[in-house]
Amino acid sequence: MAKIVPFKAVRPTKDKAGMVASRPYENYSVGELKAQLEYNPFSFLHIINPGYKFQHEITGEKRFQLVKNRYLEFKEEEIFIRDQTPCYYFYKILTRTNMFSGIIAAASVQDYEENIIKKHEDTIAYRENLFKDYLKVVGFNTEPVLLTYPDSEIMDSLMLKVMKGEPEYEFSTYNKEKHILWKIDSPEKVAKIKAEFEAMPALYIADGHHRSASSYLLAKESKDANPNHTGVEPYNYFMSFLIPESKLQIYEFSRMVKDLNGLSKEEFLMQLDLWFRIERRGLEVYTPSKKHHFNMYLDGEFYSLYLRKTNYEFTDSLSSLDTYILYQKVLKPILNIQDLRNDDRIEYIHGRNDLIEIKTQVDNGNFAVGFGMLPLVIDEIKKVADEGLTMPPKSTYIEPKLRSGLTIYEF
Repeated sequence: MAKIVPFKAVRPTKDKAGMVASRPYENYSVGELKAQLEYNPFSFLHIINPGYKFQHEITGEKRFQLVKNRYLEFKEEEIFIRDQTPCYYFYKILTRTNMFSGIIAAASVQDYEENIIKKHEDTIAYRENLFKDYLKVVGFNTEPVLLTYPDSEIMDSLMLKVMKGEPEYEFSTYNKEKHILWKIDSPEKVAKIKAEFEAMPALYIADGHHRSASSYLLAKESKDANPNHTGVEPYNYFMSFLIPESKLQIYEFSRMVKDLNGLSKEEFLMQLDLWFRIERRGLEVYTPSKKHHFNMYLDGEFYSLYLRKTNYEFTDSLSSLDTYILYQKVLKPILNIQDLRNDDRIEYIHGRNDLIEIKTQVDNGNFAVGFGMLPLVIDEIKKVADEGLTMPPKSTYIEPKLRSGLTIYEF
């Protein structure tokens, strides 16, 4: 039984929503970031990049405190308002190629602890604690964890009714996305949404494993420090964007390796031949058509690699993932890539960039070889989570990627 509750969001006034909302900080080029900070005084980037005001790079706890200060300034200047009653928020994003819609709400850290909210990726303890310390100082959460739930006719019907009402926000962005948000404060609709989530045995983290882990750590620390803890304090929840499974867009990450670990091209192909049937494609751009087929670009030519299943044993859901097969049979034993997170010999290109990008990077001498595969599907992700296993890093690139600053959850 998942506990997904409404909350009183802090959010921009209606006339400023489009100017406040920002993409994730790391998605801006240096030029874009400078332009936003210089010419848009309402951008949420001013809050998460507080050093700009002082023309100085600031890190650590000092930066956390300045983030809080900038946030309080936005509230004092009434750029932000706070809803007076707990609400759900229905959020719709229209891109040039996709439509995403889901509910912004608060998810329970207890559900995370009890594996009702299920994870499929490992987290790094250092990053968990860093984010926890950040949340503790700033006192708010602005990047929702992306959760997914089984498609629900009841929820779909409810959202169709919500969309008949006037939205709180409706604006377009420079990259030709349209963003629409409705506030759901009707007691009847709120009760139905809450009950529908309570009927679901499990939810799955699609994106935001470190954010959910850090919220759990913050709640644990806050409970230990509060002898009068009741379980309803805001720190017992974290902001989430809940989207039906069918609405997720899952892409793959291609693997790019800088050298062949001292092997010649011929030696490398001979070692691959033990686990894969190899076909040379020349300049034909090969795209895998099914699982356990891979594409490879090496020395100016494309290759197709087909796993020799008679040699390979499938033991659980993890062993059947193409990202795991590539790591266990190629990257680790042949190319000596042991640590997929930290080895500087490997980099990743997410699947929104096509195979021509792999070819260009190898042809330019930046990498020796590139590998591609089909993206995972939601059932594969769920099976890994259900079995308590974790996928290799960079197994999925999942959309939507949400804007920051439209709804803020205060602890």
